[in-house]
Parts: sequence; structure tokens; C-alpha cells
Amino acid sequence: MSSQPRRVKSVAKASTSAELPSFLNSTSESEEEEEEEWEPKSKIARRPHLPKKTEAKTKKAAAPRSTVARKMVKKVAIKEEMDVSLPIAPVEDKKMQLLKPKEENEDIKPKSLNRMPEVPKKMEINSFQGQNRNSLASNEKPSTSVPVVKQEKCEEQFAFDEPPSKKIKLNACPEGKPVKNLGGNKIKEEFEMNWDIVQALSEVTNVEPWVCANLLRLFQEENTIPFIARYRKELINNLEADALREVQHALEELRTVARKTHTMIQKLKKEGKLSNSLLKELLNCRTLEELDHVSAPYKTGSKGTKAQRAKQLGLEPAALSLLQNPVELNLFSYIRPNTKGLANIQEVEAGVQHILADIFAKDKDTLDFIRKLCQQRYISIQSTLAKVSSKNGNEKDIDKFQLYHEFSCNIKNIQHHQILAINRGENLKILTVKVNIPDGVKNEFCWWCVNERWKPKQFLKPEFMRLFRSSVEDAYKRLIYPLLCREFRSKLTSDAEKESVMMFGRNLRQLLLTSPVRGRALMGVDPGYKHGCKLAIISPTSQILHTDVVYLHSGQGFREAEKIKRLLLQHDCSTVVIGNGTACRETEAYFADLIMKKYFAPLDVVYCIANEAGASIYSVSPEASKEMPDLDPNLRSAVSIARRVQDPLAELVKIEPKHLGVGMYQHDISQTLLKATLDSVVEECVSFVGVDINICSEILLRHIAGLNTNRAKSIIEWREKNGPFINREQLKEVKGLGPKTFQQCAGFIRFNQEYIKTFCSNKKNELGSGALLTKAGTLGKKKSKLTSCVSQQPNPLDQTCIHPESYNIAMRFLSLIGGNAKDIGKSDMQQKVNVVIEKEGLEGTAKRLNTTVHTLQLIIDGLTQPEGYDIRTDFDKPDFKRSIVCFEDLSAGAVLTGKVENATPFGVFVDIGVGKSGLIPVRSITEAKLSKVKKRRSLGLGDTFAYRSMSSSRMV
Repeated sequence: MSSQPRRVKSVAKASTSAELPSFLNSTSESEEEEEEEWEPKSKIARRPHLPKKTEAKTKKAAAPRSTVARKMVKKVAIKEEMDVSLPIAPVEDKKMQLLKPKEENEDIKPKSLNRMPEVPKKMEINSFQGQNRNSLASNEKPSTSVPVVKQEKCEEQFAFDEPPSKKIKLNACPEGKPVKNLGGNKIKEEFEMNWDIVQALSEVTNVEPWVCANLLRLFQEENTIPFIARYRKELINNLEADALREVQHALEELRTVARKTHTMIQKLKKEGKLSNSLLKELLNCRTLEELDHVSAPYKTGSKGTKAQRAKQLGLEPAALSLLQNPVELNLFSYIRPNTKGLANIQEVEAGVQHILADIFAKDKDTLDFIRKLCQQRYISIQSTLAKVSSKNGNEKDIDKFQLYHEFSCNIKNIQHHQILAINRGENLKILTVKVNIPDGVKNEFCWWCVNERWKPKQFLKPEFMRLFRSSVEDAYKRLIYPLLCREFRSKLTSDAEKESVMMFGRNLRQLLLTSPVRGRALMGVDPGYKHGCKLAIISPTSQILHTDVVYLHSGQGFREAEKIKRLLLQHDCSTVVIGNGTACRETEAYFADLIMKKYFAPLDVVYCIANEAGASIYSVSPEASKEMPDLDPNLRSAVSIARRVQDPLAELVKIEPKHLGVGMYQHDISQTLLKATLDSVVEECVSFVGVDINICSEILLRHIAGLNTNRAKSIIEWREKNGPFINREQLKEVKGLGPKTFQQCAGFIRFNQEYIKTFCSNKKNELGSGALLTKAGTLGKKKSKLTSCVSQQPNPLDQTCIHPESYNIAMRFLSLIGGNAKDIGKSDMQQKVNVVIEKEGLEGTAKRLNTTVHTLQLIIDGLTQPEGYDIRTDFDKPDFKRSIVCFEDLSAGAVLTGKVENATPFGVFVDIGVGKSGLIPVRSITEAKLSKVKKRRSLGLGDTFAYRSMSSSRMV
């Protein structure tokens, strides 16, 4: 690359050392050396093989372009940049060809995925870059990622902040095979390490290297996860948003390690402690634990290791002589009576032992052997009740960890929630935790070191052999064993935290995508005893119609029933939403009794229970004060409860996700990682559902991919000043919305076509009547304000999920099937699409249109989905009831229908309407018990499930 690429803004920063569990804070004196798989010399040596002459020819071929064409290069359309910025994933078992060059100028044979370590990813990208420059002059067909039409005028309107890249002309690749990799010869990071970041990312996430390379560039170009997941499927092998998020987190962790490593290198270099061997060890670190392990002895205030102090006394030659030339070794010659550490033979032997142990513990082959040995043996993690807590601890807290008072499990089989529970008990000083490595591992390791790896080159005297064996045992006990324990627990904790965060994200997604209840007025009830039940009635468009307070549980129930009936009849409201907080069950019983008596006739009233988690926090927030300034905070919570059922997504985005209570051990994990993940999930949900830009709130708009608080505010201000948006192109007129922002958000913004047509028609009539005005000044002002509205025409494609960069392909597809843009979403459109697809097939049609199958499928979905289509319709709606079931009514064998309130790795908690949730263990959730819809996706929040009551002890 001619210039260093911009780094993507960090979404999920790695956990700081302050967030690490307590067992990681202690460090041993060992220094670990990581595997050396990076070979910079070979890579540097291979760079001259790039076809430099070809590059020169390419420039000459591009020279005949006109001056106007050269200027156009500096204003590249968004879709053109994305067309050529990344290689495209191949189709059907050709994934590893993505970053491979054609073999006409290369001697390197293609290598399979199974031989991944043998093919440095950076070299693949280098050869890829050099190879395809030949095609620039001869091929002028657009890329398959997003086909480009040269006649499109809007391309001149874009100019990027970053240095402009040349317009690339690529071979047509209907199957998605790559022909060009932009961005330079290699993926260059700000901080270089002794490992390739693409390869390391692939190993950590188990994602193909070519996908990791593409994602790295997509993130560097500041693309959002919703945009990548929907509009760049061919570049990421159709990965889901969760997988993209995991790759992004792993990438940030690797970059954090690299950044902290170079900070440590600069610090040690300034202090004069940096040696070549230490530099190599630091650059080999891949995790923060390894970095802390290597750098611990050199931190300020550290006394140094025992081996370092022994070396300072001059005992290193004696230790090396014991391994290489023990015949000439005389330890008595090192005795210095007046020097501490050399006063007698015992102190000299101890110093030599420490140096030998340090050498053994830092050796890569030795550590590889012990790690491999542990993988083959039964390693367990054990927890017991701490002695201190059993005497002075709180009995309630101690009873919470009763399952772990005498607990032992193989580290390969232990569950994530068990690890988090053990860590919490240890932090509370209730549990004592240790990793148990069998003595057989130590015995076999010591035998291997003495007889194979570190076998002396010459015969050892008995006293030297005793010292040698003691050094091996000391290395294992004092250095290697603590290192292994930290590694095991760190890996288990890291995996458990990530699973907890991902589970929280999945639960949050299910909650946000709950099917809305539209087209009806709702009464929200925030239950209470002393202060009464707060009522709020909202219209089908979420407008507040009435608020009130009723006292149902203080002997005034009959009188208040008249008021409730009058309000329901007055506003034609037949649905009551009750919050699940204090006095919920009493309030539910009150309404159920009235409904059973048909008290609200002629209205057929039903009710449901809504989760009010976070409603109280939101009611006193600045957003709530701005939205409902004249309303009491207690009444705001009733409004929020009703809106959660009417449009869950629009209401729940106003609340911080961590307050929604759908996680597992959320307070014990990295809050940085948790917040980043949950914010990303909210952005994903809001973007995939889409928002009507002319009616949505600022809070909802700021969660669209590519937008933030300031940009959302600018859009609202533009809308208030200029009236509603007519089409997506008008977004470019908003202050602060550059081409990159437009690219990210445009596909997720919707327009109600009927409303737009009505608005434009009224404006035309207004302009026509304005021509009759007699005052010239008034006429001129009127024209200036209205001309822009009339010149903008609505685009039927703006109501679909099709991205503006694919509009040209969509219009060509409409011409192919004989359709009209006005027929989008109608049954005739589906029939015309089916005729063409059945005749030519999806791949054949994509090839004919010179695009990818993924892009064509997205266009077909956008054209055939009915107007106002909402992806949330596939999810279950709230469970409306007319009667109540009491806890005392339960009996063994009774089958009830409930709603999943929380999902965890060990089971799901189901609200069956009796005040307590029932736990269904994961072993009891079989495929046979799920409906056809749920068989295609995991059981999640909002799903209904048949719960068979076993006994009262099963209720939690």
C-alpha cells in the first residue's frame, strides 16, 4: 500500500487488566516463549518477485483516458469503492481460491485450506495484488460485488475523505471468483508483530483466512456489521451478524495485545532493559496473559526473578556448563564467603538450580510438550468451601453456592455458567478454587526432560545429577505448574464470558424483535399498592390519550372499576398491558375477575403481562423528560409499558440494554465487551427492521447503522425545516452525512410511498396556486421553497431493502421479467419473478445481469415482499389472556403455555402466569417438542412453550 490504511474505530475494546479475574493477578517468575511461525526474511525475499514491469504497463494502458476521466477518479461512487475494495468469495468449494493469483505469472501452486500454516496470508495477498494488474487495461466490466453502470450521473457527487484510489476495471465474475485485491500488497497494521494478524484471527475464530482478510479491510473502511451482513454476503461467506461480531472482538483483542506490546517495548528500551531475546519473546505474545507473563520481571518495582538475581551473581556460566561440559565444572570455585548468595556451596547450588529452572520453563519445545501432555490427561477444576467463609460468612450467600462446596469437573466438560459461578464465589471469598493436574503428568514430564530434551551431553557426577533433577522438578513446581493453571483458568473464563455476552445478545435480539401489536389502542398499567396503579391509554399511533391513577388494592376496587370501564369505552380500548413488577399478580387477578364477569361489555377485553425491567430508570431519564415533559415520572412508566407491547423495538431502544435483565452473570463479565456487544445488537435489530425516516424518533434513528446522535439530530432538523424526505438521495443534503454514512444507512431507511405521493401532490397544488399571487416578492419566495420539493421525485425502490448501489441492477431485472416499479410488493410481481427464475435459474439470471447470487436474491426479496413488510411478524406475539392461574392450582402433570423470559445455556425460564417462572432444563427441550418454526431457529425470548408442572420444587 502506498499509504497506511485507516484503522476501524474500536467497537469492542479488550478487557483491561483491572477487569481480569483475581486468579490472573498473581504471576509466577516464568517467562514463556511463543511459537515462531512468522518468517519475515522469507517474505521480504519474495517481494521482488512481484511483476513490477506489469505495473508499469498498467499505468501506460490507463494513460489514454481523458482529462475528465482522470478527474472522475477522485470522485468515486460509494458502490464503486465497495465493488473493488475486496475479493469476492468463490462458489462451491473454491473458498481458498479467493486470495490466490492466476498461475500465469506465478510459480506457486495453489494450496488447500488443510495446509493453511504453510501459506503465509500476507504472501497470498502480495501475489494476488501483483498478478491482477495485467487485467486493468483489458477488462472494463464491473465487479460482481455491486455492478456499476458508467452512465449513472450520481457518481460525480461523491468524494471520499481518504486518498482516492484508481478506478479499477475488473473481469466479470458471475460465480464470485476474485480478480483483484485492493488496499496494497499486504494488510498492514499499525503495530507489527511476529505473527500475521489474518492468520492469527483465523485460528482464534475458526473462520477461513480469506474471510478474515476481507473482514479486516471492511472494518478498516469503517463498514458497520449490519451493512456487511446484508450487502456484502459474498465477501464474508454469508456469515451471520453474531459471527461478524465475534471476529471483530477477536480483532480488537489482537490489536490491543500488539499496542500494549509495543508500549512495553518502548518502555523497556528507554530503561535499557531490552535485549534481542526479550524483544523476540514480546513480539511473539498473542494474548494479554502471555504479555504479562513475559514482562512481569521487568516492571517497575519488581525485584526480578530468582534466576535473574543468580545471573547477576555470575552463576550463569556454571549452569550452562552443567548442561554442556559438566566434567570441567567446579562449583566450589564460585563460593564467596562475604557475598550473599555465594556464601556456601548450598547457596551456589540453589542459584544454579534457579537458572536451570528458568531455562527449562522458557523453552518452547518444553512448554509445547507439557501442554500436549495435559491435553491427553484428565485435568480437573475443583472448588471447596473456604475455611474463612464457613466461620464468618453470610449464610444466605454461602447457601447460594451450595452446589460448589465440594465440586470437581473435567475442564473439557465444565459448563460456562459453572465457571462464572465458581469465579463469583472465589471473588466473594466463599470458595477456594484450584486446578488439579495429576502427578503422572509431572512424573512423565520430569522423565522426558532428564532423558530426552535436556539430557546432558556428558556423564554427570551423582551430586550434579541430583542438582539436575532438582532443577527440573523446581521448574515444574515453581514456574510451569502455576503457568498452566493460569492458562487453563484464563481460557475457561474467557470462553465463559464470551458465551455469556453472546447469550445476552441473543436474548436481547429476541426481545427487540418481538412482534408488535399494531392497530389498536392499549391501556398500560404500572401496578402498585400504597401509591396506586398508574394508568396510561395510548392510541394506535402511540399518542398519549389519557393518564390516571387508580387504587385497586385499598378497598376502593369497585369504585375504581367504574372509572376503568368508562375510560376503556371512551377510547375504544380492549387491551390491557400489566407490568410484571410489585402487585402484578393482584392487579392481574383484579382484571381477570372483571373480565370473567363480562364487566366491560360490550368490549371484549383481554390482558397480557409485560416485562417492565428498566421502565423506572427510563421514566426519570433525560430522554423521557424531553419526550413527555409535562407528565409525572410515575405515569411515564405506564406509558412505556403500553408502548413495549405496541412497538417493542421503538420503546426498548430508549433503555440501556443491560437494564433489561435478560443476561447471565452480566455483572461479573467485562462491561466494556458487554456494552459494545449489546449496542451492536440494538443497531443490528433496528437496521434490519428498518425505520420510516419521516415519522421515526431521534432515539430510534440514532441506532441505524452509520448514524449517531449528532447525525440523527441533523436529520430531524432537516426534516423539520424542509418537510418530509421524498427519497433516499435527499439524505445527501443533510449536514454531516458524507458518502460513507450514506452508504451505511441508506439501505435501512424506508419511505411510505402513499404518504410521499400525497405530500408531493399537495405541494404541486400549492405551487400552482402560488402562481396566482400578485406580489412578485411573495411569488419568488414561494417558488424557492417549493421548487426543491417538486424537483424531487419518489422512488418506489426506496420502500424496499434494496441498496441504492443496486438500483440499476434492480431496474434491469424488472425489465427482464417485464415488471414495473409500481407493482413492487404485489402478487403479480411474484409470479413474474417465478417465471424467469424457473426458466433460467438464480445463478443463470445473476450471470445474465452481471451480478452475484446474493445481490440478486436481495433484489428479489425487496421486489416481492408486500408493502410494509416487517421481519418481526415471524416472531410470537404477546400472550393475551382472560383468566388467571394461581400457584396453588398447579398439580403434577398439568400442562401450561408460557412465555420464555430468559434463556441460558443450562435451560430456559418460562413465565406461566403464576408469579414464578418455571425452569425447563436444556436436556428436556427436545426437537420433537418444538414447532416447525422453532425447529429452524433456537428457542429464544418471546417464544411460547408448553410447560409440564413436575412439582413445586421445580419452580424458581
